[in-house]
Amino acid sequence: MQRLRRFRPIAASRAGRGVLGLAAMALVLAATSSLRAAEPEIALNAGLYVIRAEVVDAPETRARGLMYRKSMPANHGMLFVFAYPERQCFWMKNTLIPLSIAFLDDRGVIVNIADMQPQSEDNHCSARPVRYALEMNQGWFAARNIGPGFRIDGVEKARHRHERP
Repeated sequence: MQRLRRFRPIAASRAGRGVLGLAAMALVLAATSSLRAAEPEIALNAGLYVIRAEVVDAPETRARGLMYRKSMPANHGMLFVFAYPERQCFWMKNTLIPLSIAFLDDRGVIVNIADMQPQSEDNHCSARPVRYALEMNQGWFAARNIGPGFRIDGVEKARHRHERP
Protein backbone atom coordinates (compact mmCIF):
# COMPACT_ATOMS: atom_id res chain seq x y z
CA MET A 1 0.00 0.00 0.00
CA GLN A 2 1.38 3.32 -1.06
CA ARG A 3 1.48 5.99 1.55
CA LEU A 4 0.16 9.41 0.50
CA ARG A 5 2.38 12.29 1.34
CA ARG A 6 0.67 15.17 2.98
CA PHE A 7 1.55 18.51 1.57
CA ARG A 8 1.29 21.54 3.70
CA PRO A 9 -1.01 24.01 1.97
CA ILE A 10 0.58 27.35 1.15
CA ALA A 11 -2.02 29.22 3.22
CA ALA A 12 -0.89 27.37 6.31
CA SER A 13 2.73 28.38 5.94
CA ARG A 14 3.94 31.62 7.46
CA ALA A 15 5.04 32.96 4.06
CA GLY A 16 1.77 31.89 2.49
CA ARG A 17 -0.29 33.68 5.14
CA GLY A 18 1.72 36.83 4.52
CA VAL A 19 1.20 36.67 0.76
CA LEU A 20 -2.52 35.96 1.14
CA GLY A 21 -2.84 38.71 3.74
CA LEU A 22 -1.21 41.22 1.41
CA ALA A 23 -3.41 40.09 -1.47
CA ALA A 24 -6.54 40.44 0.66
CA MET A 25 -5.45 43.90 1.82
CA ALA A 26 -4.81 44.95 -1.79
CA LEU A 27 -8.32 43.80 -2.77
CA VAL A 28 -9.90 45.73 0.09
CA LEU A 29 -7.94 48.88 -0.78
CA ALA A 30 -8.84 48.57 -4.45
CA ALA A 31 -12.51 48.11 -3.62
CA THR A 32 -12.62 51.09 -1.28
CA SER A 33 -10.45 53.46 -3.30
CA SER A 34 -13.43 54.45 -5.43
CA LEU A 35 -15.42 55.27 -2.30
CA ARG A 36 -14.90 58.73 -0.90
CA ALA A 37 -14.82 59.48 2.79
CA ALA A 38 -17.69 61.79 3.59
CA GLU A 39 -16.72 65.38 4.15
CA PRO A 40 -17.88 67.15 7.33
CA GLU A 41 -21.50 68.24 6.98
CA ILE A 42 -23.32 71.26 8.39
CA ALA A 43 -26.86 72.60 8.24
CA LEU A 44 -27.40 75.89 6.43
CA ASN A 45 -30.60 77.90 6.24
CA ALA A 46 -31.89 79.64 3.15
CA GLY A 47 -34.97 81.29 4.61
CA LEU A 48 -37.33 78.42 5.44
CA TYR A 49 -35.19 75.86 3.62
CA VAL A 50 -32.60 73.69 5.37
CA ILE A 51 -29.57 72.64 3.33
CA ARG A 52 -27.31 69.74 4.34
CA ALA A 53 -23.95 70.90 3.04
CA GLU A 54 -20.69 68.96 2.85
CA VAL A 55 -17.87 71.32 3.79
CA VAL A 56 -14.70 71.31 1.69
CA ASP A 57 -11.96 73.68 2.77
CA ALA A 58 -8.66 72.05 1.82
CA PRO A 59 -7.15 72.50 -1.66
CA GLU A 60 -7.42 68.79 -2.52
CA THR A 61 -11.07 68.44 -1.43
CA ARG A 62 -12.05 71.70 -3.13
CA ALA A 63 -10.36 70.54 -6.35
CA ARG A 64 -12.28 67.23 -6.27
CA GLY A 65 -15.61 68.79 -5.29
CA LEU A 66 -18.53 66.76 -6.64
CA MET A 67 -16.56 65.05 -9.41
CA TYR A 68 -17.70 61.57 -10.48
CA ARG A 69 -20.85 61.58 -8.38
CA LYS A 70 -23.92 60.39 -10.24
CA SER A 71 -26.50 62.19 -8.10
CA MET A 72 -27.00 64.42 -5.09
CA PRO A 73 -30.02 64.20 -2.76
CA ALA A 74 -32.56 67.03 -2.74
CA ASN A 75 -31.66 69.88 -0.35
CA HIS A 76 -28.05 68.69 -0.17
CA GLY A 77 -25.08 70.64 -1.44
CA MET A 78 -21.39 71.28 -1.13
CA LEU A 79 -20.00 74.37 0.58
CA PHE A 80 -16.55 75.47 -0.56
CA VAL A 81 -14.74 77.50 2.09
CA PHE A 82 -11.76 79.71 1.29
CA ALA A 83 -9.23 81.20 3.72
CA TYR A 84 -9.96 84.75 2.62
CA PRO A 85 -12.19 86.52 0.10
CA GLU A 86 -11.00 86.41 -3.46
CA ARG A 87 -12.53 86.02 -6.92
CA GLN A 88 -13.33 82.32 -7.42
CA CYS A 89 -13.93 80.39 -10.64
CA PHE A 90 -15.34 76.87 -11.05
CA TRP A 91 -15.68 74.43 -13.93
CA MET A 92 -17.40 71.07 -14.32
CA LYS A 93 -14.74 68.77 -15.74
CA ASN A 94 -15.50 65.19 -14.57
CA THR A 95 -18.68 66.38 -12.84
CA LEU A 96 -21.65 64.29 -13.94
CA ILE A 97 -24.63 66.20 -12.52
CA PRO A 98 -25.90 69.66 -13.51
CA LEU A 99 -25.33 72.17 -10.72
CA SER A 100 -26.12 75.72 -9.73
CA ILE A 101 -23.46 77.58 -7.79
CA ALA A 102 -24.04 80.53 -5.48
CA PHE A 103 -21.03 82.69 -4.65
CA LEU A 104 -21.28 84.06 -1.08
CA ASP A 105 -19.51 86.90 0.69
CA ASP A 106 -18.15 86.75 4.28
CA ARG A 107 -21.64 87.15 5.74
CA GLY A 108 -23.24 84.49 3.52
CA VAL A 109 -24.93 86.97 1.20
CA ILE A 110 -25.24 85.71 -2.37
CA VAL A 111 -23.14 87.78 -4.80
CA ASN A 112 -24.17 85.90 -7.95
CA ILE A 113 -25.46 82.50 -9.09
CA ALA A 114 -24.45 80.49 -12.16
CA ASP A 115 -25.89 77.34 -13.72
CA MET A 116 -23.24 74.83 -14.76
CA GLN A 117 -23.52 71.95 -17.22
CA PRO A 118 -21.93 68.53 -16.63
CA GLN A 119 -18.55 67.74 -18.16
CA SER A 120 -17.97 71.37 -19.20
CA GLU A 121 -14.68 73.21 -18.93
CA ASP A 122 -16.41 76.61 -19.10
CA ASN A 123 -15.47 78.89 -16.22
CA HIS A 124 -18.16 80.22 -13.88
CA CYS A 125 -16.76 83.01 -11.72
CA SER A 126 -17.82 85.14 -8.82
CA ALA A 127 -18.67 88.73 -9.72
CA ARG A 128 -16.41 89.95 -6.90
CA PRO A 129 -14.26 88.43 -4.14
CA VAL A 130 -16.11 85.79 -2.08
CA ARG A 131 -15.35 83.59 0.90
CA TYR A 132 -17.77 80.75 0.08
CA ALA A 133 -19.35 78.96 -2.86
CA LEU A 134 -22.40 76.70 -2.49
CA GLU A 135 -23.16 74.08 -5.14
CA MET A 136 -26.69 72.66 -5.31
CA ASN A 137 -28.61 70.62 -7.86
CA GLN A 138 -29.27 72.81 -10.88
CA GLY A 139 -32.34 75.00 -10.49
CA TRP A 140 -32.49 74.71 -6.69
CA PHE A 141 -32.03 78.45 -6.10
CA ALA A 142 -34.34 79.52 -8.96
CA ALA A 143 -37.14 77.19 -7.82
CA ARG A 144 -37.12 78.92 -4.43
CA ASN A 145 -36.76 82.48 -5.75
CA ILE A 146 -33.36 82.78 -4.11
CA GLY A 147 -30.96 85.15 -5.84
CA PRO A 148 -28.28 87.81 -5.36
CA GLY A 149 -28.68 89.70 -2.08
CA PHE A 150 -30.29 86.72 -0.31
CA ARG A 151 -28.46 85.53 2.82
CA ILE A 152 -27.57 81.89 3.53
CA ASP A 153 -27.35 81.51 7.31
CA GLY A 154 -24.86 79.19 8.98
CA VAL A 155 -21.82 79.59 6.72
CA GLU A 156 -19.88 81.09 9.63
CA LYS A 157 -19.94 77.61 11.24
CA ALA A 158 -17.72 76.46 8.38
CA ARG A 159 -14.80 78.82 8.89
CA HIS A 160 -11.72 77.65 7.07
CA ARG A 161 -10.09 74.96 9.25
CA HIS A 162 -6.71 75.38 7.58
CA GLU A 163 -6.33 79.11 8.32
CA ARG A 164 -3.24 80.39 9.96
CA PRO A 165 -4.01 81.96 13.36
